[in-house]
Amino acid sequence: MAPFAPPSLEDYPLQGIDVSHHQGSIDWKKLAAQANVRFVIMKATEGGDHRDTRFAENWQAAKEAGIVRGAYHFFTFCRPGREQAQNVLATVPAEAGTLPIAIDLEFTGNCGKVPTREELSAEIVSFLAELKGTYRGKPIFYLNQQFFDQYLKGNEAGFPDHYLWLRSIAEEPGRGGCRQWSIWQFADNGALDGIEGPVDLNALCPSETDFAHLFQTPAAEQAEDYSGSR
Repeated sequence: MAPFAPPSLEDYPLQGIDVSHHQGSIDWKKLAAQANVRFVIMKATEGGDHRDTRFAENWQAAKEAGIVRGAYHFFTFCRPGREQAQNVLATVPAEAGTLPIAIDLEFTGNCGKVPTREELSAEIVSFLAELKGTYRGKPIFYLNQQFFDQYLKGNEAGFPDHYLWLRSIAEEPGRGGCRQWSIWQFADNGALDGIEGPVDLNALCPSETDFAHLFQTPAAEQAEDYSGSR
């Protein structure tokens, strides 16, 4: 079996990271000077009342560094979707030039409840109905292959329209190349200047044109600007 080779910038020119308070204090200017950090999706909220302690700081600093931003909400199975949406509304600014709201759907770190497909769909519908009109674009669903197979496979029409952010560590996603997914999380142990410790690495599907307007400054020029400013 051939060793896994991370997606190259030639094949996947728009790459980025996702972060939370676990990454601690981040040097965003150092990150912005690296060609494989064109976007960041940062944890904002979890459940009905938890807010990531670094979100407000990261949100503003990433903007100042010129990195395309998005926020994600960790969706708990033990709180109504409407309550969780109110937490997002109170935390995440509605700003132009950002990625759509992402919803982290996984069992790891969640409560003990295992919802039925119908229960999960209903709560996500309720969650998004509360957000409607505040944030642009359809949401991004973050999940792994196991979660997809258990809830969405063969039943995608039962869930709101969404972009797919697929976790597939050290393995090329098997869902029809990137015709069926938009973002691929390919590593959870990345090493980058500006962050102490490991960080998740992601790649945007080259054929995902809905986000193209967000990336107007070529990475090489952006890196040169920051190098010249120090």
